[in-house]
Amino acid sequence: MQRKILVTSALPYANGPIHIGHLVEYIQTDIWVRFQKLRGNKCLYLCADDTHGTAIMIRAKKEGRSEEDLIASMSESHQKDFAGFGIEFDHYGSTNSDENRKLCGQFWQSLRDADLITERSIEQLYDPEANTFLADRFVRGTCPKCGLLDQAGDNCNCGHTYSPTELIDPKSTLSGATPVLKNAKHLFVELEQLRGFLTQWVDSEDSLQTEVANYLKGHFLGDELRDWDVSRPSPYFGFEIPDAPGNYWYVWFDAPIGYIATTEQWCKANNQTLDDWWKNKDCEIHHFIGKDITYFHTLFWPGMLKTAGYSLPKKVHIHGFLTVNGEKMSKSKGTFIAAETYLNQTNPSYLRYFYASKLSQRVEDIDLGIEEFARKVNTDLVGKVVNLASRVGKFAKQTGLAEVYPDDGGLFENAVAAGDEIASAYETCDYARAIRRIMELADAANPFVEHAKPWEMKKDPDRQDELRDVCTVALNLFRQLTIYLSPVLPDLATQCSEWLDEPIKSWEQSRTPLLGTQVGAFRRMLDRVQIEDLEKMIEDSKAESDETTSDVAKQFQDSDQPLKDEPLADEIGIEDFAKVDLRVARVISAEHVPDANKLLKLELSLGGDETRQVFAGIKAAYEPEKLVGRLVVMVANLKPRKMRFGLSEGMVTAAGPGGEDVFILGIDEGAKPGQRVH
Repeated sequence: MQRKILVTSALPYANGPIHIGHLVEYIQTDIWVRFQKLRGNKCLYLCADDTHGTAIMIRAKKEGRSEEDLIASMSESHQKDFAGFGIEFDHYGSTNSDENRKLCGQFWQSLRDADLITERSIEQLYDPEANTFLADRFVRGTCPKCGLLDQAGDNCNCGHTYSPTELIDPKSTLSGATPVLKNAKHLFVELEQLRGFLTQWVDSEDSLQTEVANYLKGHFLGDELRDWDVSRPSPYFGFEIPDAPGNYWYVWFDAPIGYIATTEQWCKANNQTLDDWWKNKDCEIHHFIGKDITYFHTLFWPGMLKTAGYSLPKKVHIHGFLTVNGEKMSKSKGTFIAAETYLNQTNPSYLRYFYASKLSQRVEDIDLGIEEFARKVNTDLVGKVVNLASRVGKFAKQTGLAEVYPDDGGLFENAVAAGDEIASAYETCDYARAIRRIMELADAANPFVEHAKPWEMKKDPDRQDELRDVCTVALNLFRQLTIYLSPVLPDLATQCSEWLDEPIKSWEQSRTPLLGTQVGAFRRMLDRVQIEDLEKMIEDSKAESDETTSDVAKQFQDSDQPLKDEPLADEIGIEDFAKVDLRVARVISAEHVPDANKLLKLELSLGGDETRQVFAGIKAAYEPEKLVGRLVVMVANLKPRKMRFGLSEGMVTAAGPGGEDVFILGIDEGAKPGQRVH
């Protein structure tokens, strides 16, 4: 029976770019949605930018533009990054919408009618330099419960929650100033009145992971629930509360309502009814969130939904944080990697696979170790899955697939039998278990090709039927693996579909072999990850974070002493230098790369018909049309690097610190394209 499912991820805040830590959640959710659609369920995936609050207001002011302009540009950036990682939303909205304003009013009136709103004057931290009251997220200090330093304004790593005014030695993250206390009128939701309902919901079957339910009962439901502060005084960027002029709904009030507002936008565009999704007992609502916002999604949000008459989530899927090389993500160490930086360096499928191999149904942090990352990709994806296809691919185009499935010793049927177990693992978000089982199937399939030796059959005219049978078995086993992996690796599924001329649309396709058809020409699907590329990504991230420091700004102002700023590298011998093949090249075309902030796409001539495509990080320094016809010096024997935008087949040499200060190395006219630089 087809299920009707509405899925959301937490709304990314419109005050900064997407990074690889964020992507744990969005990749996890996208995999689950793709799996549901592959199983034939009607599944809707919605998201939006979280756009309100003090941070947006202050950043817009600093940049000299309106809040609306800022959030529009961030939405475009976020959606571009998500698309780069194959994350497909059915609709992507904004909390700063007419639909959200209207729904906030409806929720507010429901809370008023239920007599859940109370008003009182409170002392709140105020930044005397930024001239604004401070939201919880803009205060850090020492936890009043356990004494941990540098903790958030409303909760500590020890698990306790508190008011920002309870922090010891608080500091404003906006200006670094010590906040002062000021009185202001605030509106609260009396959550204690909802205790009976919330206790029942937390205990309801399968709504929460066991450890989450236990956490809520131990930390919150065991004591009287604190009133929830849902307003902020002016100045504040958000929706003004209709019956409390000068006060605005706190971002955590209107952000989750944005899930419903985004659904309404989708419904309007698709001739659907909102109540069919949010007031329908037959529709499952699934939220995917990080553990840091558990409190809001498992106490406040269910209470709001219940009071306003909307459906409760069937499941709140909660995941842990990302660490890199065993440590918290760090800008100074280059492990705070922006999505765009990753996409400029290597294949997004690799990150999707790595996360899937680590994610379980438990609330556990996952670690991205660079060496483990490379090993998993190279061993599993390249060495096992794609290898199965590549070893017979060049023969299969000539033989086609057999009309009757050959004897494979039970490999195909064993993989069919494993399908239910793999599906169960996907359903429960235990992706690591699904990946382990799929790799077990790959381990069983590869020896079949190894023992059959199709490369030897190819040489014998009398064994062409055997060769066709081996190709038929190998490609069907590869196709099975690809179907099982398609929620994780949609790009690989597309490549397989195009090669075998059969779109992957259903999980059930894994149960029946593909027979009696021709096969297209095999093309490389995935390349091995190079540790050097990953290390470069970290270095690039480190450089990007350093660009904002005054020390580096000063460093590049001192142009008279370059060796002080960038010391010479270690001494090399002539044999080392000879390995680098520097050639004269002429730029025959140059153009912008639409999805890249730093790159230009160059077509370089090395003489005659010999050309190279190169992506160069010189966009800020050069207009493309002014480069055409110039002679440049390129590294011609650099290993080609597959980027999101295409294959880069070399490197143009240049000097300078970067950005607008880049200077391409030229060569006097008279030199010819293709000549070696000595």
